[in-house]
Formats: sequence, C-alpha cells, structure tokens
Amino acid sequence: MTEKRNNQQTNIARASAKATAPVYGSDVIVDLLRAAGIEYAAFNPGASFRGIHDSMVNYGGNRMPEAITCTHEEISVAMAHGYAKATGRPMVSLLHNVVGLQHATMAIFNAWCDRVPVLLLGGTGAMDAASRRPWIEWIHTALVQGNQIRDYVKWDDQPHTLASVPESLLRSMRIATTEPAGPVYVCFDSELQENKAEAIPPMPDFRRFRAPAPMQGDENALREAARLLMSAERPVLIAERVGRHPASVAALVELAETVGAPVLDRNSRFNFPNTHPLDLTGANRETVQEADVVLALDVQDVLGTVSATDIATGRPSMAVFNRAKVITISVEHLLTKSWASDYQALAPVDVPITAETSVAIPRLSAFCREVSGNKDLRAKRGSEIAAKHAALRAQWLSRAEADSTRTPIAASYLASEIWRLIRNEDWVLVNGDLNGWCRRIWDWERPNCYLGRSGGGGVGYGIGASAGAALAHRGSGKLCIDIQGDGDLLFTPGALWTLAHHRIPLLMVMWNNRSYYNSEAHAERIARARSRPVENKGIGTRIEDPEVDFASLARSFGIHGEGPISEPGAIRPALERALRAVKEEGRAALVDIRTDAQ
Repeated sequence: MTEKRNNQQTNIARASAKATAPVYGSDVIVDLLRAAGIEYAAFNPGASFRGIHDSMVNYGGNRMPEAITCTHEEISVAMAHGYAKATGRPMVSLLHNVVGLQHATMAIFNAWCDRVPVLLLGGTGAMDAASRRPWIEWIHTALVQGNQIRDYVKWDDQPHTLASVPESLLRSMRIATTEPAGPVYVCFDSELQENKAEAIPPMPDFRRFRAPAPMQGDENALREAARLLMSAERPVLIAERVGRHPASVAALVELAETVGAPVLDRNSRFNFPNTHPLDLTGANRETVQEADVVLALDVQDVLGTVSATDIATGRPSMAVFNRAKVITISVEHLLTKSWASDYQALAPVDVPITAETSVAIPRLSAFCREVSGNKDLRAKRGSEIAAKHAALRAQWLSRAEADSTRTPIAASYLASEIWRLIRNEDWVLVNGDLNGWCRRIWDWERPNCYLGRSGGGGVGYGIGASAGAALAHRGSGKLCIDIQGDGDLLFTPGALWTLAHHRIPLLMVMWNNRSYYNSEAHAERIARARSRPVENKGIGTRIEDPEVDFASLARSFGIHGEGPISEPGAIRPALERALRAVKEEGRAALVDIRTDAQ
C-alpha cells in the first residue's frame, strides 16, 4: 500500500512539473482556489467536473487543493462543514451536476442551518445544447442548477465565460465568510472547464476582497443593555454560537464576571467554560424562570430558549417575557429566507441589537464597567451561582459513578470513562456529546474544544463532519473524538473508507443504543397521549434483528475496530487500544459500545 501511494505521488509530481502555466479553463479555476487558500476539495468523482479534477491532479500536483475522495456527496459536504467549524475557513465540496447536487442537498441544508461557510462547486453538461453528448449530458443539465438549492445557500452563480470566473469565486468567498456565514454554490459549464483558455484572466489579490469588518452595534442600544444588566437583580446570559470566534469565549467570561450573571451555553459551539463558577448550563429552565433581565447572544430561537413549552399543546409560555427585559445581540436575522422556517418564531424583545458578538461583547463589558451598580448584590449573587454550579457538578459526577455497573452501559458512565482516558490529551470533541454528559463530566475550558451540533438536525452529519474536522487537525497532535450515533453512521458509512484511505486519525466511540431513539421517544409520547400500548414504541424505530457489528464494519475498511462492548469493565481497555492506534499509528479507530436507549 505504501509503495503504491509513493508511485502515485511520483506520477503527480512529474505531471505537475510539466504544467507551469494555465492552459485550460479548469487550470485557471484551480489557480484561483489556490490563491484563495483552499487546502482541500472533497468529492465523489463525476464527469461534469472532470476538467477541474484533471487540473487539480495534473496541473496543480494535487496540492492546494488536495483531492479528498468520498463515496457520497453528502459525506463530501459534511466534511467541508466539519472542516469549517474546526478552522473558521471554507473548504471545497465538488458536486457532479444535477444528480450529485441532489445527493448533497441534506448536507447543504445542515451547513445552512449551522451558519457555516462552505464553498460548493458544481459542473454541468454543456449549456450549449449542440455540444452535449446524447442522453447523459441532457439529463445532467438544468436551467439552472442553482435553483435546486437557492433557498438554502447564501448565493449561487453560474459564470458564462472564463473572464467572469475570478469575480464569481471572489464574490462567493466573500459572501460565504461574511457573518452570518453560510454555504455558497458556483457551477461551471463543462466547456468552460475543458476548452483551452484564449486569454488568461489576471489573478486577483484575494486579500483585497475579504469579508468586511464586523458590525459593531448601535452605541446607545449597547449602553441601554449595560444599564439593564447592571441594575438587574437576576440577570442571565445565554450563548449559542458565540464561540465560532475563539477570542469571544474569553470576552464572554469577562462580561459574565463584570455583570455577575450566570451563563447558559446552548452548545451549538463551545461558548463558555463548564468549570467556571458562573456556568449554570444544565439548570437552564429554573435559571431563566427566575430572571429579570435576559441577554441572548447569537441565539437563533429566542422564544423557544427563554420560554417553557407546554408539552401537550406545544405552545411556549410568555411568563418570562411578561416579567423580564430581553436583550438580543445577533446578526442571525440578516439571513432570512422564505422556504425553510429556520428563522424560528418571533419573540418580544426590549433591546434588539444588530451586531456581531465578537466585537459587541467587549464593548458591552466596557459600558457595564462604566455603570455604577450594587457591588454587594453582585458579589452575593456570584457566591450563590457558584454554589449552584458546584452542586450541579457534584451531582453529575455522583450520578456517573452510581451508573458504573449498569447494563446496558449508561451514557453518564461512558462519558466518565472516556474522560479518564483523554483528560491529559490535547483533545477536540468534533461531534456528539452523549446527550449532554460529556459537557457535564469533562472539563470544557478551551475555545474550539467542542465543535457543536449539526445545526439542521439531519441524520448522517456526524461521521462526515468528524472526518472533515479531523482532516483539518491532521498532523497537529490534537486528538479528535467523535461520539458517533449508530443510526447516524448507517446513513453515510462510506466515510469510514475516506478516513482509512486518507490516513485521517480519528477516535470514534459508537453510542450504540440500537435505536433511532428520538423517534422511539416520540412513539412512546404519542402512545401515552392516546392511551395506546407503549410497548410497541420500538416497532419501526429499533436497529435490531440483525444488530449491526460496527467493529467488524470498521475493520472491513481497514480501520482499527473494537467491540461490541457490553460490560462496563471492558470499556477502558478497548479505549486504550484504540487510542494507541490513533496516536501511534495515525489511524482511525472505532470502539462499539452497547449503551442504554437514552
């Protein structure tokens, strides 16, 4: 295998040595991607972008961007999604005309809902009908392909000539990375890619077309927010995507300490250290219910976050809104389209501020320090919050220890066993959190130590996004950990091949409850409401008969596989062996843990 790979690299080097200047349209596209700093392009190969594929390998030498082979378009987009969350930079996903774009749509929607910059590049059969091959290039051509996903990308384009390609890519990069970030799509005609370039367009300086400076927020509104926070008796800070900018974590800590307010982390990113005494994540409902001022930072669903929802009717309670002043700081509302209701319900807000939290939070902290408040009240409140924080942590640790002998294995105990293994490593949790138990048990203290949920709720996200994040960290010494759901992996198991083929180190711990549990819980809930047998909740939701042997599946792809593990005492040795494979051999490893349903 090593000899074959070395021969491939030698052939690539020979080919790239011959190509010193762009000849074809696709050569120009590859030069532009390199100038934009694009490291990788993930794709399932397709004829509609064969020009770009050839230019990447034979003109560009498979460097900047490097080809990452995937077995499904949903995996390639999810990899770009995970890479962007790990780095803050876009990665390319190449999509084969109409059919590849349709395969990719779920992953594109996930990236849209998660507000992640992804550069989607497509190819199409010649738009000039006289130049199309019979049958296949006709059914693979659309007018225009961007219509397929226009409602859940920030922008799409299909440049007509090679001269218009630089501006198209410049604009797409700028739009994708301007907050609120999101995926963009650019489609290239096959003839534009494959024809010789009659004139080579000048190479632009991408630095002069970067995203604009962030919005600061209205000063008067920020001062009003500071006045409300510093005069409140029970202020609460809620953060959702603040940590997408790593420096914002320290800024949020400073704001919380200045105000003397508890912080509730919504976990769409890592936003606030769980070891900080002002962290009350996990006591969200009671903390919000007592609040007289609520500051929501980058919160997409303010109404659902601040209110309690009646389980029977599904309607939110307005009690908190009637009692508390609500402040929002976000640019979320600037990315609103009509097709999907990801914009959420409107909430009554007293001080709405359009600003990026990365710059607004430090300014708000400064304004809060200018306000004369009750220092004794803040000190007393801080002590009370710290006591609640300590009690919560102690309760969770005690619960995990009490669950140490349970079978099937409890999520709480599995989280504690993983933590004992990796606590001294330079780790990143790239996906999953065992229903919140990783945040409860582990010490989350560093920006980007947790990359957050999928955003769109689409099953099939986890393994692809984990592979993309691990690719971003490959060679860095960081230990990337994927808490991988069983049902989620079954959507896109081909990502295991990509991990093995591209030597991407990743520690996968299967949270194998043998169920699409969310649907199982819904089945139980509706059966109870209708006075019907809850014993039937597993029909149509359980992944049994046969049960999947994920360790054997991993080994079939050349990945280190352990399990299935059914006894608590067997977890640690299996994890240790898997960790050695990841760290010492630079391989991916999977440990299949049979857990309880929740």
